This record gives sequence, structure tokens and C-alpha cells, in this order.
Amino acid sequence: MASLLVYYVLTLNVGRARAKYQIKPPQTTGNPNFERVLRVQQNTIEQMLMFLPALWIFSNYVSSMWGAILGSIWIIGRIVYAIGYYQAAEKRGLGFGITSLSTLVLLVGALVGVSLSIGNSLSGFQF
Repeated sequence: MASLLVYYVLTLNVGRARAKYQIKPPQTTGNPNFERVLRVQQNTIEQMLMFLPALWIFSNYVSSMWGAILGSIWIIGRIVYAIGYYQAAEKRGLGFGITSLSTLVLLVGALVGVSLSIGNSLSGFQF
């Protein structure tokens, strides 16, 4: 839910930036400051496509507590990413790294968890 709340705030920021920099819909270019705000929102939705399923699968097959911790780290990473990118594109790296690393851990953990679950299911299977 927190990741959706962060995304909602980032979406609102795009609307505020449209008004501030006078970028009328459907326009997406025209002011570099607006373009950075829009890019933060777009990149976040791109990242959520991988993050949310990985979080759910990891939490279900590995650990809901560690899923919550890694999910919180992802959210912190998105906030750091947004703050940095709003200032300058070059300042987005730390937040992107935090987000990417937490997603990778969730993804690998989910893969291992599902694989072990399948393996455990098959070990009791008789042909």
C-alpha cells in the first residue's frame, strides 16, 4: 500500500509541475524541470511492474517479514530517487541503485522460494 501511496504522490507532482511550468496535456516536453518530474513518475510505474509481483511472491514463499523490510527499502529508494532526480538527472543514481538492488533481492529470493516449494512438492510425489 505504501508503494501505491508513493506513486500517487508522484503522480500528483506531475499535475503540479504541469501547472507550474505551463505544460498543457497531452504535451510531455517543453521544460526540463517538468520533464524530470514526469520521468520520475514514469520510471516508478515501470519499476512497480517488476517490484509488486516480486514482493508478493517473495513474501508468500520466503518471508513476509523480510518482504516488508525489502519493500520498505524499495520505497525509500524511490523517494531518494525522486528527490535526486527532481534536482538534477545526475543525482538519481543512489535512489535507482537502492530500488534496483531491493528488487533484485526480491526477484532472486522469489525464484529460490518458488523453486524450493516445487522441489519439496515433487520430493513426495510418486510415479
